[in-house]
Amino acid sequence: MSTHFPIAIIGGGLGGLTAARVLHANGIEPVLFELEASAAARTQGGMLDIHEENGQKALHAAGLYDDFLKIVHEGGQAMRLLGPDGTVYVAEEDDGTGGRPEVDRGDLRDLLLNSLPDGAIHWGRKVTGARGLGEGRHEVTFADGSTITTDLLIGADGAWSRIRSLVSAAKPAYTGISFAETDLFDADTRHPRSAAIIGGGFFMALGNERGMLAHRETDGSLHIYTALKTDEGWLDTVEFTDPAAAKAAVLAHFADWDEGLRGLVDDADTITPRRIHALPVGHRWDRVPGVTLLGDAAHVMSPFAGEGANLAMLDGAELALAIAAHPGDTEAALAAYEQALFPRSEASAAENVAHMDTMFGRRGLEQTAEFFTSGRAAH
Repeated sequence: MSTHFPIAIIGGGLGGLTAARVLHANGIEPVLFELEASAAARTQGGMLDIHEENGQKALHAAGLYDDFLKIVHEGGQAMRLLGPDGTVYVAEEDDGTGGRPEVDRGDLRDLLLNSLPDGAIHWGRKVTGARGLGEGRHEVTFADGSTITTDLLIGADGAWSRIRSLVSAAKPAYTGISFAETDLFDADTRHPRSAAIIGGGFFMALGNERGMLAHRETDGSLHIYTALKTDEGWLDTVEFTDPAAAKAAVLAHFADWDEGLRGLVDDADTITPRRIHALPVGHRWDRVPGVTLLGDAAHVMSPFAGEGANLAMLDGAELALAIAAHPGDTEAALAAYEQALFPRSEASAAENVAHMDTMFGRRGLEQTAEFFTSGRAAH
């Protein structure tokens, strides 16, 4: 026997949580289904820069902006850009005037979680399928065999969304970039050389169509994404269960790089592979009654413009506001939301592709340095 919910959000990431919070703030109570077993099921981790024009706008709509300011990582807007030989091309300190404050993803998620009423989230609910029932209603099936029905189904379930197939046949494709992610814990004490190289905020080293991108985390660790332009199968040739062998395989591509930069991989406490996928630029769908998408489910893109989390939160807020503005008329709300969503996400996806092509192009270091020193970058 299915349970019916007027509004069901699938996915408890930042976008789904923002949608739930803004709906709640407007007197509408959705139910959110999340595959993780609990809020503490895994460490969220990672630093996010929250932009004025989207992420912060969403937080204002959620009534959480002042609380957000309390969890901002002071000094996190500092930025350093180095070349492969260790030469510093750009070094900017965080003077507190920038428009993209850094925050720990886990802290931001907790802020949103704690703003929702008890019972708003159903944990441990992995979606295995969804189908239309006609007249805008949908049925969702979970791994435990249970089902729900809903009048409005919101797919906030990430890059490999199960809900996307209801509106689009598109699937994310490999971008040509693969990451080896590494962590250096208790960096100031255990890895002082690496801590000094990265500094207090965001860090990039670029050159030879490859790079290292890093953040200093609020727990004192360093998180590094070592990026390679490589075929989709390359990561499968590396034995990541053997950290020493994995590090050697990655560092073989950085043989001529500065020893301190190589240490961001060689001295790491963890190493994990990740391929970067994206939906086509301009991904959109025809209006399907009773269902829509937000965040990565709608427009997963490469991370090289730092827009993913920001867009997901803005999507969630804008969708919730559209629903609140069209009481009793779901289709008008979804049409209004998607009319703004499609051009916004297309512009951001195109920007991400341009950033990726620049950073990992033949003149990636020089062009990125020009971007930051010319005043064109938003700080």
